[in-house]
Amino acid sequence: MALSPKEAGAVFAELFGEVFLRFHRRGPKRSPWTPQGWAVLQHLEIAGPLTVTEAARHMDRAQSVMSEIIDGLERKGLLARMRDARDRRRTLVWLTDEGRATMAEERQILSAEGLAGAFARLPEASRAELLANLRALVDAGAQAAETSQTPPLPKRAKPRRTP
Repeated sequence: MALSPKEAGAVFAELFGEVFLRFHRRGPKRSPWTPQGWAVLQHLEIAGPLTVTEAARHMDRAQSVMSEIIDGLERKGLLARMRDARDRRRTLVWLTDEGRATMAEERQILSAEGLAGAFARLPEASRAELLANLRALVDAGAQAAETSQTPPLPKRAKPRRTP
């Protein structure tokens, strides 16, 4: 059955909605951190290691408030304090490996486990074809955006790794 580009787009949009409903990642009912804690983790991931004072200034919070937030995240194993290698008087706050892994997991939209279960039921050739076709669709969308007035997707900031 041949579909026009418009018809194919409509079918894909419907299927995409079903994929999202079937495979979206369901997190815990209660978040392990506050919105302020999440904001601090995100800021540190982008900005790199900071002192508590610098983090408070960057986020426009009182130093005492920032210290409380950081203490809580440190107790959860998501942040650690370390001496600044360039100035031993300064103590920096930075993400732990667990903190980086937790943030990466929190950003996942779809359930890797659910998708793996579904992909396990497909023959290897079907998996490869499906993924190749999805990549081709994403690439075609990028090319279409370049030739139209559609604004490009925003680029995510690349997180800094270590000091």
